[in-house]
Amino acid sequence: EKEVCNRTAMASFLLAAHRPQTCLTSAAFHFTRRQITSSKLTIERSTDSDRFNNRPKNEDLLFGKTMSDHMLIVEWDEQNKWGAPKIVPYQNLQISPVASCLNYGITCFEGMKAYKALPDQSLRLFRPELNMKRLQNSMKRLQMPGSDFVSDELIECIKELVKVDSDWIPYGEGYSLYLRPNVIAMHENLGLAAPTSTMLYVVSSPVGPYYKSGFKPIRLQSENSYVRAWPGGTGNSKVGGNYAPAMKPAAEAAKRGYEQVLWLLNDEITEVGAMNVFFLWIDAKTGRKELVTPPLDRGDILPGVTRQSVIELAKSWGEFDVCEKNITMSQVRDAAKDMQIIEAFGTGTAAVVTPISCINYEGVDIEIPATGGITQKIWNELADIQYGNIEHPDGWSVHI
Repeated sequence: EKEVCNRTAMASFLLAAHRPQTCLTSAAFHFTRRQITSSKLTIERSTDSDRFNNRPKNEDLLFGKTMSDHMLIVEWDEQNKWGAPKIVPYQNLQISPVASCLNYGITCFEGMKAYKALPDQSLRLFRPELNMKRLQNSMKRLQMPGSDFVSDELIECIKELVKVDSDWIPYGEGYSLYLRPNVIAMHENLGLAAPTSTMLYVVSSPVGPYYKSGFKPIRLQSENSYVRAWPGGTGNSKVGGNYAPAMKPAAEAAKRGYEQVLWLLNDEITEVGAMNVFFLWIDAKTGRKELVTPPLDRGDILPGVTRQSVIELAKSWGEFDVCEKNITMSQVRDAAKDMQIIEAFGTGTAAVVTPISCINYEGVDIEIPATGGITQKIWNELADIQYGNIEHPDGWSVHI
């Protein structure tokens, strides 16, 4: 009887000793289920060849008008967290009329591109880790769950999407496959609350050169009566609500003959249209040539991938000072009067670099030389990296 009791006690001890290990294994399994995992990716290929066969010629491509054959979808819900990613034929989404993305604008997105390298047609992405970081920050700003996804895993899924639709990537400088990751709140409740379900999807679109006949400098209307963003708002996040309110001011500027709006905040320059903005001038205090762009510390300016790349490239050249600091339109006006403005340009994923030739400020057109040599040099060097003509030492061009 004593031996039986001892055996029972020993069995209980061994079982208790193993319980923590069992719990850890269960937790690890649950953690895997919570994350986007590229090894779980499934692919359903389209059987519709008409869409590809009837696609526009490269020279007829319009930005965002033509969609490729497939899309990537990953769903999140409270019970299972991130589900298995899947690549499926391009299709409409089924969504509830009361989904909070439709009613409260709980949606964010990214813009990135895949390229065919000019020397060997290998497939490339440009600094995708920066897009993933910004997408996570946008999700956090909107209190969207799942913002802790593993960036590398989502990038691997996007790479597979690019490979599946690689035939859709037009070849040649200026041509690429534009990628649009979206995260939308699928929460089916008219009550305003943080979403309990979301969908992350990525669609792609073949695009050509933003300016078909070379650079086209743009004319800007400075805008103080409408405000794009402000400290404490969402200007540093890529959320849908930032863009719809810009339609009316843009339309009014277009009626006056200006292609874009230069957004101001109490006379301080923030962005141009949906792009970051740069000025190359002679600094009034130092007398030195300086490339300047507004800083990110106030939280009202989007941390653009092209913006960061321009800053890092320009610093590596060592040809002039590169500064992130507040700029007012009064300073630009005075510098232009003194012939101290050398050139100006906007930066973004779509156009990469856009020269600025004029800014209307307080009813007066301020003329700016365009297209400047630095604008052209930035375009040339970024294009060489993106299209594989040169390899950036920090691996900006990511092979697929």
